[in-house]
Amino acid sequence: MKTTETPAPPPAETGASVSKVDTHPDVRRPAGRKKEGAVLNVFSHGVLVIWAIMVVMPLVWAVMTSFKDDSSIFGSPWSLPDKLHFDNWARAWTDANMSGYFLNTVLVVGGSLIGTLVLGSMAAYVLARFDFPGNRFVYYLFVGGMSFPIMLALVPLFYVVNNMGMLNTIHGLILVYIAYSLPFTVFFLTAFFRTLPTSVAEAAFVDGASHTRTFFQIMLPMAKPGLISVGIFNFLGQWNQYMLPTVLNTDPDKKVLTQGLVQLAVSQGYKGDWSGLFAGLVMAMLPVLAAYIVFQRQVVQGLTAGALK
Repeated sequence: MKTTETPAPPPAETGASVSKVDTHPDVRRPAGRKKEGAVLNVFSHGVLVIWAIMVVMPLVWAVMTSFKDDSSIFGSPWSLPDKLHFDNWARAWTDANMSGYFLNTVLVVGGSLIGTLVLGSMAAYVLARFDFPGNRFVYYLFVGGMSFPIMLALVPLFYVVNNMGMLNTIHGLILVYIAYSLPFTVFFLTAFFRTLPTSVAEAAFVDGASHTRTFFQIMLPMAKPGLISVGIFNFLGQWNQYMLPTVLNTDPDKKVLTQGLVQLAVSQGYKGDWSGLFAGLVMAMLPVLAAYIVFQRQVVQGLTAGALK
């Protein structure tokens, strides 16, 4: 019986006839995902624009109102001033004694800010760079200080400051501000000092530098972004502080700016100097805005330094 053999299929050609398979995955984003990303982008930008308007508009309105007279403030509060009344600023600066309040605030905030940064950076450097018994305990004490409400300490703080003879004094208020700001400063700078390279400090020790010289001449300049960032935060909190000076500083000649604004608001009873009040408010606001505008880049660098290391 004759069998017929089925011819074998020809071998597959290797060359141009072989269908080429794309080994590279398609990295292009699908159309649906692109659309979702665009919608999310538009939504996020819209939220940021609304938030910027909510923040900027009250500031612009306060500056605009500071150049109006009292009748224009109540008659057309949203219109531009028909005339720039610079006498509002002069009246608030001299008649309401805003100049004295401003000087007292500069002295208190300047002294407390320097003391907070110096003491806080030294404590943070030791906690971040040296291992000793009780290191974590001391660190958590500072962390716990941030969660302690200042209102619970007002009465004992009043008696402590009074017993030390520093009630109604500038230096007493400076010391209280330093103690109030140290927990956050140590917490912030401890994390920042841990991100700095240890090789630089080790090289300084090899060259014969002491711990003090290494800290002040090498490590502290390297921590400049962190110092500026925490300095801005402390400056904002201390400049706008009202509760502590109200309790610890009742001398009319040594009141700070926040107390002066309240004094200006209630000085004339129902007939308030609203134009002068807005002028004083803008005076108190301008130094804070100027400080943030000047150091905004350093603030961002200080906040992101830990994430970039």
